[in-house]
Amino acid sequence: MSAWEHGALLAADGKSTRFRVWAPLSNTASLVLPDRDVENVPMVRQSSGYYELTLADCPAGTRYLFEIDGTTPRPDPASRWQPDGVHGPSAVLNTHFDWTASEWTGRPLEEYVIYEFHVGTLTADGTFDAAIAELPRLKELGITAVEVMPIAEFPGDRNWGYDGVFMYAAQQSYGGLSGFQRFVDAAHKLQLAVVLDVVYNHLGPEGNYLSCFGPYFTEKYHTPWGSSLNFDGAHSDGVRDFFVGNAIFWTEHCQVDALRLDAVHAIIDESAYPFLRRLSDECHALGRHLRKPIYVIGENERNDPLFVTATEMGGVGADSQWNDDFHHALHTVLTGESHGYYKDYGKVSQLAKAYTDGFIFDGCYSTNRACHYGADSRHLDGIRFVICSQNHDQVGNRPIGERLSMILEFPQLKLAAVALLTAPAVPLIFMGEETAAKSPFLYFVSHSDPSLIDGVREGRKKEFREFFATGGDPPDPQAEKTFLQSKVKPDTSKQGKAITDLYTTLLRLRKEISALRPGNKRRTFAEANDHRRTLVISRHDDESTVLCLFNFAEAEQIVTVPAAEGEWSVLLDTDSKKYEGSGNRAASAMKSSGEMRIPMPGGSAVLLQLCHTTALTNTKTMKSG
Repeated sequence: MSAWEHGALLAADGKSTRFRVWAPLSNTASLVLPDRDVENVPMVRQSSGYYELTLADCPAGTRYLFEIDGTTPRPDPASRWQPDGVHGPSAVLNTHFDWTASEWTGRPLEEYVIYEFHVGTLTADGTFDAAIAELPRLKELGITAVEVMPIAEFPGDRNWGYDGVFMYAAQQSYGGLSGFQRFVDAAHKLQLAVVLDVVYNHLGPEGNYLSCFGPYFTEKYHTPWGSSLNFDGAHSDGVRDFFVGNAIFWTEHCQVDALRLDAVHAIIDESAYPFLRRLSDECHALGRHLRKPIYVIGENERNDPLFVTATEMGGVGADSQWNDDFHHALHTVLTGESHGYYKDYGKVSQLAKAYTDGFIFDGCYSTNRACHYGADSRHLDGIRFVICSQNHDQVGNRPIGERLSMILEFPQLKLAAVALLTAPAVPLIFMGEETAAKSPFLYFVSHSDPSLIDGVREGRKKEFREFFATGGDPPDPQAEKTFLQSKVKPDTSKQGKAITDLYTTLLRLRKEISALRPGNKRRTFAEANDHRRTLVISRHDDESTVLCLFNFAEAEQIVTVPAAEGEWSVLLDTDSKKYEGSGNRAASAMKSSGEMRIPMPGGSAVLLQLCHTTALTNTKTMKSG
C-alpha cells in the first residue's frame, strides 16, 4: 500500500474495505463498528507506525471509528465521509466517479483568470450542484479557472472553510465528495480549470482529533491558531505523508488542477528537504504522470521569491504566489485608507512598482512591520504572481465585510477593474466583483461548543473595538443571518451591468492582445506621478503595444504620454457611455508624433493600442521590470 493511502479504501468489488491509520506511539489499534453487534476488531501493526485491516463484508455506508490503546473511539483522521458531523463516526465511501471530460488536459498557467468563490454563498442553495449552474456564465465572462474556498469537512453547515478538521472529506452541506466531483467534471467540460484552496498550516478548533492518533502537532513552534503541525520533528514522516497524500487525493481522485495553499508562511519547517518543497515535487510528478499540469499556488506574506524558485536552484518550486502588495497599493490609492498594514501604502508610484517589479516591499523598510522585509522579485515572470483588487480576506476581514462596490464611487470601481486586468500577473476575481454586488461578505461559523462560540464572538468584538467605539457590535459570526447576508446579490442596475460589460471586455482584450498577457513583465514599463495621481503603463511584445492610462485624481487633467509615432486605436475608455460614463471622448483613434496629450476625466482609465508606427515606443522615461 502506498504511503499516500490513508483511511478506508473500498475495493473495486464494492464489498470489502481496507482500513489504514497512522498511530506511531500506540501499542494497539482497533476498528469499531458502532452499527453492528460485534466486538472491536484488532488491527495489525505495520511499519512506520501504521495499522491496517481488511474486512470482507464492509460496503459503502458502513460507519466506523478507531480505538487507540483502549481510549475513546474517534473518527478516522482521513475520513472521506462524516454523515453525522465532525463528532460522529466516519463512513466508508465509494470514491469512484465516471468522468466525462476525458479530453481535458489542463491549461497553461499564463491562461489562468481565476474566479474565487465560497460554495455556500455563491448561490441561494449553496451547493456544488448549484455552483455548476454558474459555470457557463463565468466562461462567457472570460474566466478560465475557478478557485473553490476550502471544502474540508467543518463543524455545522456555515463556515469560511478554514476551520476544516477532516482534510479528505468534502463538506456534506455542500454535497459531499460526489458533489465536488460532479462540479470538477462540469468545469472541465467547459474548459475551466479548478483550483482548490487547502489548509496545511492548522486545523479548526472543533472536531480536531488528530492528536488522539499521533504527534501531528509540535510545541516547538506556534502559529496564530495554536501549536504548529509537526513537519520537521520526531515522527514527522507520517505527518508529511498525511498532508502530501491529501494533495494527491484532491489532484488525482478529484482531478483538481491546482492547489492554493493557505498561509504558507505559517508552515514552519527547518528540515533540509522541507514539506512545501516535497509537496511541490510530488504534485508536479503526478502532473507528469497524468499528462496535465498540476500547479501549486501559495499565500505567502513573506514576499519571498524562493517560494516560486525552482528546487534545483534552492527554491521551494511552487508555481505562483499571492502578491498582497498589489492589492494593498491599489486599495489605498483608490480609498485613501491608511490604518493597519495600509499605512505602508498609498502612493501611485508603489502601484507602478507592483506592475514592473512584483513585490513592492522587496527588502525595503516597512513602517507597519518596523523592519525591512521581502526580497527582489524583478527577475520573476508575471505568472509567478496572483493579484487581485478584492478577495475573501480583504473583504471578509473588514468589520462589516464591505466590498469595493460599497465603499467606492462608480468611476473608481471601474478603475479597479482596469488596473487589475491590465497588470502582467495572474488575476483573481472575487465572487460578485464582476457584477458590483452590494452584499457584504462577512465572517461566519456554526460551531456547537458554547464556549468556543463565545470566544469567537468576543474575539471579533476585541478586534474591531475601535471601529464600533461609538456603539454597536460586529455582526454575530454564529448567527445564520450573518451567513445569509453574505449570499452574493448582483447589482442589476445599469451601473452593475456596465461593470459586467467592462470585465467582459477587459478579459476579451487579455485573450486577444498578446501584450496584455501575464508572461511579459520584463517588457512592462511604468511612469507614475504621485502629486497628480496619474499612472501610465506601457506593455508590449513582438506583436503588439498597449498603453494603459489612469487618472486616480478627482479632477480632470491632461496626461502627457511619450508614445511611438503612428496611429493608436482606443481599445477601452471607462468614461464612455458603454460603461455609463459621460461619453465626452468621441475619438476612436489618436495620432502620435512621439508624444500624446490626452485629457482624462477624474477617476478614469483609457487603453490604447498601436496600429501603425514609424518609430519604436519611447520608453526611456518609463521604469521597466
